[in-house]
Order: sequence, then C-alpha cells, then structure tokens
Amino acid sequence: MIAVSNVSLRFGDRKLFEDVNIQFNSGNCYGLIGANGAGKSTFIKILAGDIETQEGNVIMNPDDRLAVLKQNHFEYEEYSVLETVMMGHKRLYEVMNEKNAIYAKEDFSDEDGMRAAELEGEFADLNGWEAESEAAILLQGLGISDDMHDKKMAELTGSDKVKVLLSQALFGKPDVLLLDEPTNHLDIKAIQWLEDFLINFDNTVIVVSHDRHFLNKVCTHIADLDFSKIQVYVGNYDFWYESSQLASKMASDQNSKKEEKIKELQAFIARFSANASKSKQATSRKKMLDKIELDDIRPSSRKYPFVNFSMKRDIGNDVLQVKDLSYSIEDKKLFSKMNFTLNQDDKIILLGDELAKSALLRVLAEEEEAQEGSIRWGVTTTRAYFPLDNAKYFEGDEPSLVDWLRQYSPDDQSETFLRGFLGRMLFSGEEVKKKPSVLSGGEKVRCMLSKMMLSESNVLLLDEPTNHLDLESIQALNNGLTIFKGAMIFTSHDHQFIQTIANRVIEIREDGSILDKQLTYDEFLEWRDKQ
Repeated sequence: MIAVSNVSLRFGDRKLFEDVNIQFNSGNCYGLIGANGAGKSTFIKILAGDIETQEGNVIMNPDDRLAVLKQNHFEYEEYSVLETVMMGHKRLYEVMNEKNAIYAKEDFSDEDGMRAAELEGEFADLNGWEAESEAAILLQGLGISDDMHDKKMAELTGSDKVKVLLSQALFGKPDVLLLDEPTNHLDIKAIQWLEDFLINFDNTVIVVSHDRHFLNKVCTHIADLDFSKIQVYVGNYDFWYESSQLASKMASDQNSKKEEKIKELQAFIARFSANASKSKQATSRKKMLDKIELDDIRPSSRKYPFVNFSMKRDIGNDVLQVKDLSYSIEDKKLFSKMNFTLNQDDKIILLGDELAKSALLRVLAEEEEAQEGSIRWGVTTTRAYFPLDNAKYFEGDEPSLVDWLRQYSPDDQSETFLRGFLGRMLFSGEEVKKKPSVLSGGEKVRCMLSKMMLSESNVLLLDEPTNHLDLESIQALNNGLTIFKGAMIFTSHDHQFIQTIANRVIEIREDGSILDKQLTYDEFLEWRDKQ
C-alpha cells in the first residue's frame, strides 16, 4: 500500500496537483492516465521520492519495499546483466556484497565470522539463495537469453537494456511497483509476458502507459489525473473511456429523466462486466463494477481531436499491384521478390523488420524507388502518406500553422476554414499563429494528420502514426481510421490500434520474403502461436 495526503505541487504559476488524497491498495494495478503535460511522470517521481512536494506527504509502511522502472538506460554500463537485475533489491544486494567481501578476506577473524553469520541469516530471510535463479527467470521471460546474463550492460542494445531495467524493477517481489511506460521498446512476446506477470502480481502496481491494450489487460483500476486532482475508477481503460463519454452525454442531455439515465448506466455496466478479463482479477472487478452508482460516473475535461478521413472519390477494384519488388540498404536485403495485391477493402498491418517496413511504405508512396520490381497504382487511387520521420515537412519558413496548412489545401480554402480545421485538431486561438518549426512531436503529428485529411485520399499509407500522441489523440485517430472506407497499409506497435483496424497481415520475414494472411491481428497471433 502507498498513499498521498494533501499533496500539492506547482511549477511557477502552473498548478499540477492540488490537495491530492489517494490510497493505492495491495493486490490492485492502477493505470495512471492524464493528458500530455498533466503530470503523470511527475506524480510517479513524487511517489518514488525523487521530487519533493510543496505540501503534503507520501505515506508507506516503513517495512515495505518500493521499486521503480529506471529511465536512465546508461546507469549500469559497467555491471553485468544479472548483477544489474539483482541491484533492484537494494538491501539484498548490500548484504551479498558485504558477505562476499568478508569471505574474500585472507585474515578472517572471529568478529568477521560473527558478522558473516548475521548476514547469512538476513540473506536467507531475503530469499537470497533464490536471487540468481529469480533474476534469470525474469530475464528469460523478457527475451534476454542465458548467454547474455554475464555480459556488461554496455554491450547490450537499447531495447535489451530496457528489458534488463524492467527485470530489475520486478525483481524480489516489491511491495509497491512503479512503472512509467514499461512497454516502450518491448516486442510482442515480452509485452505478453509482462501482462501475465502483472495480472498475477499480488502487491501494488501503478503504471503509466500509452498502450491501451496493455492497460485493459492488467489494470483493475484507472487513476485519472484531471482538474489537478486524481480520481480512482474501478475497471480498465476502455471502461473509463466509455464511462467518461457516457457521463458527458448524460451531462449534456438535460431533458433525460434520471430513471432513463440509470437504465443506460446499468446496461453499460452489464456489458463491461460480462466482457471482463478472464484473469483471476475478473470476479472481484465485476463485483466492484456492479456497485457503481450514477454519481460515480463523471465527465472528463479531456479534449479529443476530430479525425475523419473522407474520400473525394470512391476507390475502384484496381488498387495496387506489387510485383517482384526488392530493396536493399548497402549489403542488407530488406525484402526480396515481394508480390502482393492491395484490394479496395484491405486494411493491411505490416509486421517485421522496422527498416523493411518503412522502406516499403516509402516505395509505395513513391518517395523512393526499389532496386528491382515494380508497383502499379490503379487510376482511381489517390494516396496520402504519413512518414516515420516528418522533420522535412516543418523545415520551411511559414510564419504560422494556417500558412503551413494552406500549402496542402487543394481548393485554396479560406483562412476561416483552415482555422476551423486546425481548431478541430486542438489548435485553437493563438496556437494557430505558432511557427511550425517550434511544434512538439505530438503537435507535428496532428498537423500531418490534418494534411492527410485535407487531401481526401482513398488510400492511406501510415508509418507509426501513434508515435508522440497522447491517449486522447490515439483514441481519436483509432476511431477515425476504423470507419475509413478506403484501403490502407500501416505500421504500428499499438496492439489495440492494430486489432481494431487491420483485416489483413503482411509480415516481412528475416530472409526478405513475406507472409500474407487475411486475418485480424489477434487471429494472426493465435495462428502463429500454433505453428
């Protein structure tokens, strides 16, 4: 258990938290959500003791141990992988080192013997004899093989370092576990392993993540940071999102009778209770959901951009033919003799090597040419491309976002129209006067999506469009692409985004060949697990 009492924090005139009182109980996993800049990572640092509050206290049992996912990937460069994991339990690591130092002495005294005996007792109480095997099991579960356990951290890739630091946080069954974006840089198998680990974890977990599928799988509660307060809701992210939308609808519908609202709420609760996760958390979660009253459902202050990809013309039967396409970078062949046809209703997710996926999308967008083979687009097709790196689109000297967007407006739209369009993408008031070069990563993504929507294309090519977006923008983009009537080829690491959009999977294999399946993402993963 960990709690905060009357916590307040301001940065200058900006109020992040005001009299926050909340208790996180053992056995629960809390998804901490909030708009970008709301203070999620700051709150995690307050709980971890890395940031002092201006008012209030963090309360925790003095005998409980807290573990945090470290964000500095270069902090342990001189240590071995296995040792880095065991450093996650500070007291156990101190006992191990002191014990080993005593045994290494040449002049071993009676006093040393007594101290060693004390340390051996504490070592056993801390489950020290199982420490190395536990650390190895965690590493193996996250995909760090045995032959890497004795390597120095400096020898590992960035993604492998993340896995080791995650193992470090999980090591030794901490009483309170704080995880800030734990799925970043993890592959599918590692994420699935982490989901299973947290579902079966008996102590307190507080997690920040932009991965909605992950939040839905592991969270028993959502802690919503809004209005400088934190409100806890029973259920996962989807339940919170749907309930906040329902609350907004109820609040705006002043003429609706309370009895009708209660019936709507009861139907909503029943639907989510019936679809609860099949994990051991499901029964208790269902009981808690069933106890929710009308007043427990509150609207959110969140603003969602309006994402809608309309098409200027319908797409014909002849969309795209890819024939014997091959692409190499230096001596590395990314794909070879690739053949496939894109149909008018296809929503294709590309899986496989990152370089290969991005290269294929650049070739299809006619930004580059492949060394061999051909692509042929149908005469009815118009394409809009979202690149992985959008920097070149913001290198001009346009004085404002309105001027930036005007250059992509096919009908020379008025300033009023462009301002309205930007407003729907959450650039309101003075924000439309920003210079494009000073935008944040998330703002640039929203601008690129605006550019694509203005084109009214019937084929979309998207390379990791959810990068840099907050949960609200991801949800809006997801909703917009789900109802898009044209064809699409895209890449993403967001499980829910892929599952709700894709109806076909093309995986680029290591040898450059492709695997093409007319399946949803979950169906594909299930099929692959059986192979």
